Amino acid sequence: MKRNLKFIGLLIKMKLARTMAFRASFFGAFIADGSLFVVQLLTFAVIFGQVDSIGDWGWGQMLIFIGTFSMINGLNMVVTFFGVLEIPQKIKDGGLDHYITKPVNPLLRLSFEEINLGSAPLLLLSGGIIAWGVSIEGIHMTFPLMLSYAGMVLLMTLLWYDLEVIWRTIPFFVISTKALPRLEGDIFEINFRIPGVLYKGVVKAVFYFILPYGIMSTIPTQLLTNTLSVWGLIQALCVVVVFTAFALWFWRFGLRHYKSASS
Repeated sequence: MKRNLKFIGLLIKMKLARTMAFRASFFGAFIADGSLFVVQLLTFAVIFGQVDSIGDWGWGQMLIFIGTFSMINGLNMVVTFFGVLEIPQKIKDGGLDHYITKPVNPLLRLSFEEINLGSAPLLLLSGGIIAWGVSIEGIHMTFPLMLSYAGMVLLMTLLWYDLEVIWRTIPFFVISTKALPRLEGDIFEINFRIPGVLYKGVVKAVFYFILPYGIMSTIPTQLLTNTLSVWGLIQALCVVVVFTAFALWFWRFGLRHYKSASS
């Protein structure tokens, strides 16, 4: 673990050095991500601005939901997204050879070598939206509540990472993967706009346990607004544990079936 942390720290230093050499890339990413955040917020304002509640949720809870999803997305984009994004191409063109021949866990290096600091300001914008929702809801923020919420956000970010790894391990076994990014994007868009509390029956089973994007922002929001049941918390924790274990196993399984460019 200590060795891995030191290696991650080295990757961050290298990325910082490259970022300082190309500052325009940093500000370009910030402008692009910030513009997307504003568009998403305006979209919610247009869709939900004419109603007082969505299901059992009021405007304050919806703002926390929006801010939480944006926070998780921002954390993902800062830390692992751009590294994991390249996995299918590296599998296809044999670039993965360069990673599996090094004395470092290839998934660890792939995940952290493209840290994107240009997305970091999104975290501040997301925090502002969450604070706005907390103010509307009149929530008294205690340190244990803040710590619990932050921990849950990190767990949901881990779950998002697990799903990204699973999606991008599939190319080990198939030739064409063009439809996978579109499918993943469509599922993401649905769950970004619809709180999980609105799902019922089969749809809830799918987005809570099979493709659990529906819990990523919903569970932290329920935790922060004191509407999360003990059973709901246990279910969410079990989902994170199961998907993390499966993602790591599936990745190792995929590596065993990797057809090296040199073979």
